[in-house]
Amino acid sequence: MRIQRSLVLALLLASAAVAQAPLSPNHAGAQALAVPAFRVIIHGGSAHARLDRDFVANAFLRKASRWPQGGAIRPVDLHSQSAVRQKFSTQVLRRSVAAVRIYWQQLIFSGRGLPPPEMASDLEVVRYVARNAGSIGYVSGSTDVGGVTVVSLD
Repeated sequence: MRIQRSLVLALLLASAAVAQAPLSPNHAGAQALAVPAFRVIIHGGSAHARLDRDFVANAFLRKASRWPQGGAIRPVDLHSQSAVRQKFSTQVLRRSVAAVRIYWQQLIFSGRGLPPPEMASDLEVVRYVARNAGSIGYVSGSTDVGGVTVVSLD
C-alpha cells in the first residue's frame, strides 16, 4: 500500500514538473510561426509596405479619406459577426464592434457619413480590394491574399 502511494506521488510530481518545463525549441518555433488573427491588405497597385495603425483606424472610421499620395481611401469591413472583425476592431480601432456600430449610427443620423461596405467572407474582401484602387481591408491570417498587398502596421 505504501509503495503504491509512493509511486502515485512520484508520478504526480513528475507530471507536474513536465507541465511546468520550458517549451522545447521545436514547440517554441511552432508558436513563433503561428498564424496572425488578421492581416491588413491594400490594393495591389499601392506602394505601401507599412502603415501607421492610427492612419488605418482613421481610414476605417472615415476620419481620413485620402492616401498620403492623394487617392481616395476605400475601406471595406467584414460582417459584424466575424471573429476577425472583432479582433481588428479591438486591436486597430481600439473599440468593440458594438461601439463602432454606435459610432456609425450617430454619423448616419446626423448626415455626416456612411460606414464602409461589409463583405460576407474573407474571399469577398480580397476580391473587393483587388478590384478597387485605393481600397483597404483585413482578412484572417490564413486567407489566400493573391492579387493584393499585405501591409504591416506600425
